[in-house]
Formats: sequence, C-alpha cells, structure tokens
Amino acid sequence: MSSINLKKVLLKQEILSLLRGMTANLTSAIAIQDREGQLLITDLGMHGEIAHNNAHHNIEEKYESLELEKEIKKIPILLGDEILGWAIGKEQVELVADFASYFVKREFEQKTLVADALDKYREINLLYTITSKLSTCLDIRAIGDLVIEESSRLIPSTSVSVMIYNAQANCLEIIAAKGTAESLNRSQIPIDRGIAGHVFTTGKAELVNDASKDPRYLTNENECYALICAPIINKNRTIGVINISSSETVNYTSQELKLFTAIASQASGAIENAFLHESKLREQRIKNNLERYLSPQVAEAVINEKEEISLNTSKRKIAMLFSDIRNFTTKCEELEPEQLVTYLNEYFTQMVDVIFNHQGTVNKFVGDMIVAMFGAPSAIADREYWAISAAINMQKRIKNLPIEWIRENFITGIGISSGDVIVGNIGSPQHMDYTAIGDEMNIASRLQGLAKGGQILVTRSVYDATQSSFEFREFGTLPVKGKKNLVEIFEVIYQD
Repeated sequence: MSSINLKKVLLKQEILSLLRGMTANLTSAIAIQDREGQLLITDLGMHGEIAHNNAHHNIEEKYESLELEKEIKKIPILLGDEILGWAIGKEQVELVADFASYFVKREFEQKTLVADALDKYREINLLYTITSKLSTCLDIRAIGDLVIEESSRLIPSTSVSVMIYNAQANCLEIIAAKGTAESLNRSQIPIDRGIAGHVFTTGKAELVNDASKDPRYLTNENECYALICAPIINKNRTIGVINISSSETVNYTSQELKLFTAIASQASGAIENAFLHESKLREQRIKNNLERYLSPQVAEAVINEKEEISLNTSKRKIAMLFSDIRNFTTKCEELEPEQLVTYLNEYFTQMVDVIFNHQGTVNKFVGDMIVAMFGAPSAIADREYWAISAAINMQKRIKNLPIEWIRENFITGIGISSGDVIVGNIGSPQHMDYTAIGDEMNIASRLQGLAKGGQILVTRSVYDATQSSFEFREFGTLPVKGKKNLVEIFEVIYQD
C-alpha cells in the first residue's frame, strides 16, 4: 500500500492550477476520484459546471444520466502498478490521468529521497553511537555483549550470538549470546557446516527467511524462522560471524541486513583492538617475568626474537658470578621469619638491579646465594669486565642500603670464573631451567666458598682479561677434582 495521499497531492495550489489551466477550454467536464470512489476534483472543464450542479453526486452517475454520443472514460491514476484513483470524463481524460500520475510519482520520489536521507542520517548516528561505545571496550566478551545489546534494540529477534574463529579447534566459538542462543553459549560450530559456517567461509552476509527450509540450516536447540548472519572481517580476513534470528514468523528486510552488516563492520575493529590489547598484556606479563631473571635489555631482545638471542642448548664462553652471605644461617636465628624474608627480598632486589645494570642475567637463587651469568643468553663483549664491575658495585650497594641491619649483617663473598660451559634449557618436559653447567661453574662456586666477607675472588682467565682495568693481588691456588693443574686465584682490590 502506497503512503502517497492522492488528495493532498492534487489539491496543492500549483498542481490544481495546472490541471485547471490545461482543461479550461474543454467542452465537457472531467472529475478525479480516489480509489474508494470519493470525489476529489469536480470542476475541471466546462468552467466548473459539474462542480456547481453536482458537488455531492458520483460523477459516473451524472454522466450515465446524460444522453451523450460517447461513453464516459475512466482512466486510472497510477503509481507504478498501483491504482491511486481515476480521471473520469469525455475529453483529454488520458492527458489529465497522465499529468496526475506524473505529479504523484514526483511526490513519491521526493518523499523517498527524504526518507532515504533520514534513514542515512539515522544509520550514521547509530553507527557513531555504537562506535563510541565500542571504542571504550578492550574486553572481547564485553564487546560481544554490546553488539548483542545494540542489535537486539534495532532489529526484532529472539536470539543473537557472536562467534569468533578458534584457529586451534578450526571452528567458530560462541563468546556472547542472548535469548535462545544462550543455551549454546559454549558451542563450537565447524566452519564447514551451517549457514554461519558458510558466511564465515565466503565472507558474505546472508538474509534467510523461512530458514528451516534452507539445506544448510542446522537443527539444534536454537530453532528459528528467519535469520541474518554477517561476517566479522578485519584486514580482509574473516575472524568471526554475528547471528541474529527470530523464532517467530517474521521476514527480515534488506534494510535490516544492511544495518546488521554495518554493526558487524564496527564490531570488527573493536574485536581486533581487544585481541591486540590481550596480546600486549600477555607480552607484558612475559616481559615482567623475564625481567625478574634477565636484564631489561636482554628480556626485550628475547621477546623481539633478536638473532643474537638463543635459548637453545649450546657451548658458549661466559663469565659466571656466585655471591653468598657469610654466616647466613646464624643470622637467620636472630630474626623472625617474616622479618628475615623482608630483608632478603630487599637484598635480592638491590643485587639484581646491580647485575642487570651490568648486562648480567640472574641464573638462580639458591637460599641466600645468587648465581649470575654474563654472556648468556645474549652474547656481550668484555664479559669478564662486566662481571667484576657488577661484583664491586654489589659490595658497595650493600654498604649503602638504608636498612642498618642489612648493612651490618649481610656480608657477602663473591667468586667469578669464565670459560666454556653448556648453556640452555636443561631439565625435564615438566620443568625446564635456563642454566649453565660445566667445570667453570663449579670453580666459580668454589671461589665464592673461599671468599671472606667483602672479598671478590677470580680465576686466571678473568684476571688476564681485565688486569688493565682493575687492581688485583695473588690469592693462591685451588685444586679442582679432575684437573691436573691447580687453579690460580686472584683477589680484586677495590675501594669501599
């Protein structure tokens, strides 16, 4: 049924004047009536004679009562194939009907243009509102709930769901649902099945009325009569689909398809941002964990997979540092456990900071002992220099800590060695440690055991590499099991 009112169109002053002008010289009258038979205009032609004499009678009845040579013509006034009324008369009736049809068509086109403009404005305003809401969401399920809320408000439905592609399972997984789809909130749909799977594969939205007759329709708990399914596309890649459906007998329109597709388009950007946000949070957690053991620079390099970084097991030249608190067991008896843990944490925090600032990597904590490596996993130049420099600054940092008890009681001995060791992930499938094994590690541990509080002892290899940078004195020799030659030991001389 047309929304055009024939009476309003033809009784406009400028149109009525045109009709009267073109029929002014006719010798017979022409009248116009609507499709229900109500007279709208009766004074066209014959100077309005019929209008004056028969204003309250049907024009056809008037003409039937007249003895005229020709029958009265009744020509429809059309809008497309729809009859809105009739032009009735003897002369030029076709012309009047054509003119009336033209004016009706023009009115319809103007109204359609205005309606389209209004729809476009509403659509733009709607998308702006949705975009504003989505822009504040960084949680993918919250985005799904928002999409469902907006879709339900705009399109009649009994069920809405948002599905995201799960690459590992190669299926669509529902992340948010409303209505009858809520019972399927944990469902997974293979991408090669159903209308949703077809839309995901093709990347093209579909409107399906009387869906149960569609051969792709999957019979499940979410029975529906009509549905719209739109892909979520980001950077030419389909990442999911959105479904809206109704179990009631409705027929979705192309306008609703267009609107739903626009919502899916807005959702795609927000979902991609949520994925990026989750990825960044995950990367930050990994980085934070790595930075507990590696220097920030090395942790960043590991995350970025730089070529010089390798966690694979290999033979490498590194310098290793062992630091231990003298008489720690005795000191432990002086404090409550909670206080001891607090002091240890402060001590480790300060020591790790020094190691990281000297390009070192914390290998492990063993009780109160710290094991650090210089040259793994990231190869560095002057590894022996950085190890001694770190050791000196560790000793100095303890002397300058704000907690008096730590300054007076945490007296450390440090041993440093360098050479070839096996470095990499070592352990079982259930638990792996990135560590180093080899004679040089054992020697560094032995040196740390010999060092008195405040002493830094190093091997000949470390001395040879750094004698021009630091002051040393000979300390003695150390027998090592499995080696014929004694290990020469040097003490680093430094100012407190």
